[in-house]
Amino acid sequence: MLQPEEWVRQHVVHYLMETKKYPRSLINVEKQLIVNRLKKRYDIVVYNPDGSIHVLVECKAPNIALSQETFDQVAKYNRQLKASYVMLSNGLEHFYCQMDYTKEKYTFLKEIPDFRR
Repeated sequence: MLQPEEWVRQHVVHYLMETKKYPRSLINVEKQLIVNRLKKRYDIVVYNPDGSIHVLVECKAPNIALSQETFDQVAKYNRQLKASYVMLSNGLEHFYCQMDYTKEKYTFLKEIPDFRR
C-alpha cells in the first residue's frame, strides 16, 4: 500500500505526463541534494531538454496543510536548483508559481505551462 505522500507524488507525475504532456524521460523523482551542507530530497523535478530545471515539485501528504512553512521549504531547495516554476501539492490543494531571478520574486499562477518542444 502506498504511503500518503507517495500517492500524491504518483498522481502529480501522472498529471505532468498526461495533462501537461511532459515526457517521462524529463521527469526525475526523489533524488538527494545538499542544502546548507544538509542532505535533503526533492520529490519531483522536470528538466528542460537542455538539462536545466523547468519545474520543481514538492509533495506533501493530504493531511498536511500547505502553508508558508511548506512553501518556504520548497523555496529553500529551489535556491540551489533554480527551477523556472515551482509546484507545491498535497493532492487536494496545488500552488504554482513562476520564478523571476532577476527581480528576486515569484508570481503565483493558475497552473504550470504545458510541455513545449
